[in-house]
Amino acid sequence: MSETSLSLLDRARDNVTDEAWQRMAEVYSALLRSWLMRFEVASTDADDLIQEVLLTVSRELSCFEHSGREGAFRSWLRTILVNRLRDFWRSKKYRPAATGGSTWAEQLEQLADESSNASREWNLEHDRHVMARLLESVRPRFEPQTWAAFHRQMFDGQRADIVAAELGMPLNSVYVARSRVLSTLRREAAGLIDE
Repeated sequence: MSETSLSLLDRARDNVTDEAWQRMAEVYSALLRSWLMRFEVASTDADDLIQEVLLTVSRELSCFEHSGREGAFRSWLRTILVNRLRDFWRSKKYRPAATGGSTWAEQLEQLADESSNASREWNLEHDRHVMARLLESVRPRFEPQTWAAFHRQMFDGQRADIVAAELGMPLNSVYVARSRVLSTLRREAAGLIDE
């Protein structure tokens, strides 16, 4: 199987020192930071915690077995984040002031609970964030016209015949452009986000 046919998750699992692992860290650092900020983690501490989460992921990724259950990787990542936050707060004298009348520990438990609103929010934000990062990363692989045909159909909701006329492309090429980009995105996202 060629490298291009492997998902980003598979490539990072196979070799944590290569470009795929670097991309994996780039995809997830901003998402982790945004969640750490919700728990009022200072920026310098957030940098350390992000590194701890990513180090844990890199150490344990080879053992991660995708259960086939929807969101298995994002749940696993969320659990690692919750555990690192617990360890962090246990080691500190400072405790953040929780919002909405709950304690920081209650908020952390809500994030840990698969059925909570916090967990559902994590799932939505995770998938949006990862997809946006993957879109950025695959865009340079395509010619501008191919990307425009894909983008206009998928994000602007334009019909293929209209896109073909506007871009001066054969209708079949517009369909092929959408299919090629979607196929690449699905391959990259396999195991990270669900269809």
